[in-house]
This record gives sequence, C-alpha cells and structure tokens, in this order.
Amino acid sequence: MKRALVTGGSGGIGAAICRRLAADGHHVIVHANRGLDRATAVAAAIRDAGGSAEAVAFDVTDRAATAAALEALLDGGAIQILVNNAGIHADAVFPGMRGEQWDRVVDVSLNGFFNVTQPLTLPMLRTRWGRIVNVSSVAAIAGNRGQVNYSAAKGALHAASKSLALELASRGITVNAVAPGVIATDMSEGAFDAETVKKLVPMQRAGRPEEVADLIGFLASEQAGYISGQVISINGALI
Repeated sequence: MKRALVTGGSGGIGAAICRRLAADGHHVIVHANRGLDRATAVAAAIRDAGGSAEAVAFDVTDRAATAAALEALLDGGAIQILVNNAGIHADAVFPGMRGEQWDRVVDVSLNGFFNVTQPLTLPMLRTRWGRIVNVSSVAAIAGNRGQVNYSAAKGALHAASKSLALELASRGITVNAVAPGVIATDMSEGAFDAETVKKLVPMQRAGRPEEVADLIGFLASEQAGYISGQVISINGALI
C-alpha cells in the first residue's frame, strides 16, 4: 500500500482526490490548514468505506512547521504520491491589488509547493518510484481578470513541474501539473451561475470534482509511468 499526501484535501476537489486515491488502494493523508475537522471527516468517511486514511493539519506557508509535520509523517515510511492541491484566491484588479494579496496567494501555491515537496523528495527517490501532481488552473494558461497573483503563482508551478520532472525522471518519479477549468465546488458557485457557465464553457456545464480526481488518480497510477513534465488541462474545451 503506497502512502499518498493530498494538501488542501478537505476542500471540494481535494476531498474527491482523497477518495479516488483511497479507492485505488492507497493510504491517504488528508491535509488541511485550519480545517482539521473537515479533514478528519473526509478521512473518517474513507475509512467507513473500507479505505485507509488519516488527517493532518499544518500551514504549508510555514516552512518550519511543515518540515516538522512531514518529518513525523515520514516516520511511517516514504510518501510516494504527493498531490499539491492547496491554494487560495485573493482576487483584485492589479492596480488595486494589495501587497498582502499578492504575497499570500504566491506563498500558498508556490512557496507551499516547495515547503511540502522538497522534504519528501529524497525519501521518495530512495524508493525509486513516485508520483507528484501539482494542481494548477486554467488561469495559469489563459489568464483571468482580477487574478494576476493567482495566474502568476500557478504559471510558476507549471515551470517548476517541468524542471522537477527532468531532475527526477531517471528514478522512476513523474511530475505533472493538472489545470482545471470551471469545476462545481463551493468556491466556484459564487463566481459562476449556470447561465454564465453555459456561455463560457463549450461543454455547457461545470466539471465535477470527481472528474479532476479521476485524472489525478490515473497520473498517480502505474499506467502513467511514461507521462511526466506535462501540464494537462481539464476544462470542457474552454481553451
């Protein structure tokens, strides 16, 4: 049984990823920042369904706290599947964007990627097998008004994924980014009504969290061992 860590695992997409990886037979570590109760509920539901899961909480922007939490997790063995799903929005048009809005979004999506991934890389290398999937956004590919900070952070994640894939390829570790479009979650419901989605998305519907999870589940599988360094969109033909 491989061990999988999903950051931001208590949210809509994150929880679906956790359920999919558990259904595939992995032990899933459901991460949250302040929402440990939600992560605990996701883990409990997985166990009730016959899977294996636990919950953990730490702030991915706090390098020392993240390192301590990961060190404790590594006592149970290498984490061979990592899904960097944690991310936040702090939208504002660029002329009115505050410095703290820029810093916080970049800190979670980009610095959080480093803080979580770097300590797990060497133990993963020793096993000569690993899957790293970084959850990005269509905004990193097409841009989006009011999201210069978010687009910048996720776009940098694409570049980091490609470079890390080159470094780890010879050791059986793949690194990919997944860029969802409009996905039906609590976060997106406030931004897109059904009529807007029909006009915006050629498939005329929002994607389901489970559809994103199925893609990530495949990328985390044995069958995807020759797919690495890619940015894979899942957006209903939006772009």
